[in-house]
Amino acid sequence: MPSAGTGSQPDDGAAGIRLNKYLAAAGVCSRRKADELIEQGRVLLNGRTARAGDRVLPEDTVTLDGRAVALSEPRVCLMLHKPVRVVSTVSDPQGRTTVLDFVPGEYRHLRLYPVGRLDYYSEGLILLTNDGALAQRLMHPSNCQHKVYEVLVRGQVTEQVLTTMRQGMTLAEGDVTRPAKVVARMADASDRGATLLTITLQQGLNRQIRRMCRDCGLTVLRLRRVAEGALSLGSLPPGRVRVLNEQELALLCRHG
Repeated sequence: MPSAGTGSQPDDGAAGIRLNKYLAAAGVCSRRKADELIEQGRVLLNGRTARAGDRVLPEDTVTLDGRAVALSEPRVCLMLHKPVRVVSTVSDPQGRTTVLDFVPGEYRHLRLYPVGRLDYYSEGLILLTNDGALAQRLMHPSNCQHKVYEVLVRGQVTEQVLTTMRQGMTLAEGDVTRPAKVVARMADASDRGATLLTITLQQGLNRQIRRMCRDCGLTVLRLRRVAEGALSLGSLPPGRVRVLNEQELALLCRHG
């Protein structure tokens, strides 16, 4: 159930945007007039009568006299280096950290959604956008953008296992994977006794790499997405966000 805050926090860095500021930013009226409308009970937040000091989160719904009020938002696409133990959803009923918790304050008022998912124990590149059309194109099964993962597995990997992954395989649940590009090299000294696989996929089965490794008898120690299409994670640290530039957005739109 979406919720709004109490309004006791300042705007900078706080979750959501103050309701009177939201109404003003949507072009409805001034902040002072917005306070009057709220006091008169004409504004609803998620179906309940709004209160002075309420805050609006990206998933919230605001109505004035029964009509929906929405911000005219610029198109934004952010790249996040998702850390491990973070869920790739807008909210989590268990109260776990979500990808939206890493969005800088100046973008918190936007209705951002993750494009696709990375599982709870995986890290790396994930996109957040308020451009619904772009998100749908990127997530559509016909989209052939490749994704590149660095996968650290315990021990050495035989050539037979590499061939199985490269040729495509039928997973234990019955799903069939497409052929994948797989490159293996020994991990560095800090991960002695492990193998680093670079796996390039052009499909997005749920937990595909972990299931592939499981069925090949491999134990995954770390899984990180490092590229998607023409985009690369680069040196972006875990938990940090950067805004995609116009050239990067154009590449996504062209190939998405």
